[in-house]
Amino acid sequence: MKHLPRIDSKFIVIALSVLVLLYFIVFPMLILIYDSFVVDGAINFSNYKAVYSQNVNWKALVNTVELSLLVMIASVIITFPMAWLIGRTDLPWKRTFRTILVGSYMIPPYVGAIAWVQMLNPSVGYLNELFKFIFHLSAAPFNIYSIGGLAWVLTLFYSPFAFITISRAMEKMDPTLEEAARVAGASPLRTLWDVTLPLMAPSIVAGGLLVFIAAGSAFGIPAIVGMPGNIEVMTTRIVTFVYMGDDKGIRDATALAVSLMIIANGLLFFMSWLLSRKDYTTISGKSTRPNMVELGKFKHLAFAIVAGYAFVAVILPIGSVVMTSFIKSMSKGLELTNFGIDPWIPVITSAQYMESIGRSLVYGVIAACIGTVLSVFVAYLSVKTNITGRSLPDLLVVLGGSTPSIVIALALIITFSGNYGLNIYSTMWILIVGYLVKYMTMSVRTVAASLSQVHISLEEAALNSGASWLRTCKDIIIPLVMPSIVAGWFLIFMPSFYELTMSNLLYGADTKTIGVLLYELQTYADTQNASVLSVIILVIVLAGNLILNKITKGAVSI
Repeated sequence: MKHLPRIDSKFIVIALSVLVLLYFIVFPMLILIYDSFVVDGAINFSNYKAVYSQNVNWKALVNTVELSLLVMIASVIITFPMAWLIGRTDLPWKRTFRTILVGSYMIPPYVGAIAWVQMLNPSVGYLNELFKFIFHLSAAPFNIYSIGGLAWVLTLFYSPFAFITISRAMEKMDPTLEEAARVAGASPLRTLWDVTLPLMAPSIVAGGLLVFIAAGSAFGIPAIVGMPGNIEVMTTRIVTFVYMGDDKGIRDATALAVSLMIIANGLLFFMSWLLSRKDYTTISGKSTRPNMVELGKFKHLAFAIVAGYAFVAVILPIGSVVMTSFIKSMSKGLELTNFGIDPWIPVITSAQYMESIGRSLVYGVIAACIGTVLSVFVAYLSVKTNITGRSLPDLLVVLGGSTPSIVIALALIITFSGNYGLNIYSTMWILIVGYLVKYMTMSVRTVAASLSQVHISLEEAALNSGASWLRTCKDIIIPLVMPSIVAGWFLIFMPSFYELTMSNLLYGADTKTIGVLLYELQTYADTQNASVLSVIILVIVLAGNLILNKITKGAVSI
């Protein structure tokens, strides 16, 4: 009697991981696309025609593209000089400025939107009132509820995507050509314009495209800043259609969602293709460190510009939220006697608020634990095996991470509401699945980078000694990459904890998260409670980020 071929634990674990990814990432996306094109078993584009024949939807598409382009251009114009000053000059306090500028990436965008509404509200905004007092104005000089206001807030909170991309590439750039230009007599600015800028072109375009995708996929900022000013974008229109609750609303939402998904993923893969080209080589094979440019008499001016931007982008909005959280009565203004801990008491003693915070923490922990386990196996498959198609799971994870949150949420609603077997709608599990689909990418990348440094001989030695693959993972591989695994855990937990866009569509009566609660408070003009919750979110995110920095020695942060 012939024995069946032995299937080892490695194959079983990795196969299960791949099946989970296929079921929860690819299957919902295919169902979403299918439902947008097929009616009663036949291809039908009538819903696309109906949706885009409505002026409000067409205007939302135009607004999305125009705003994303505006934010992309503004972000590159702002962040390239900042990256150059911080990475390539003798600017004082460079490390501090880098931390502050990347810090706006750490602030949940909808918290930033709440902060700027507090400051530039045309009726009672702090900054508007200050400018009216200083310049004796009869009307507020700024209106946050405008295209300009929306673009301003989007730029501040999504420009770190460009800053991080550009600054990393700039600091690793081979300085040979720049040195040659300087030897030939070119000034630092001429060298920057003629040499550095062309060499950095792919990274600049990549950073700009990341900003374009993020701005076009955003929901929190357009909902809080744009909708009160009747400025609709694709994400807010999708939410509006879903809230209708009928089949027509869902079908219209799918048409907009698929359109947004095609734009976002198309741009992402274009960016990946651009960066993979060999025409632009900025990193040489030898170990080099770009020379620092001496700013000379411009040092103080450059310091003032960078410090001013850092103050406006990060410190000012955080200060506004913190200050508002301690104001006893909004009607009495900023009198010293009007500050105290009174606004905090109703929040920290409220069962509703504490339950939402607790749920967000629990959901974030569960998503991070499951996601980290999957990340380890996906990263191992990609880095440590020669199996045909080993890069497919990694590609699936990237697909989920690059897909706009609003699209993921709609795909999960359609797929897992019982129509295709599994019904987890309005449960915590549909939220957790959404978080996993969206936020596993960075975790996989972090673990894979660490695994690639573990020599295969260690694993082979353990296996040759009779240890099983799972025992080898437990005793050899995982301990060696544990800091990256913990970092990957935090990279899933932190954004899952404060997530708004998917949660706003997927939560049920018993699964309301802190992001949804905060959005509702801001929508119903409960400014003080919203500010208190915002500060609580910021404290938890900051604590998580400090732990992550400590574990990775500053190499990884939220």
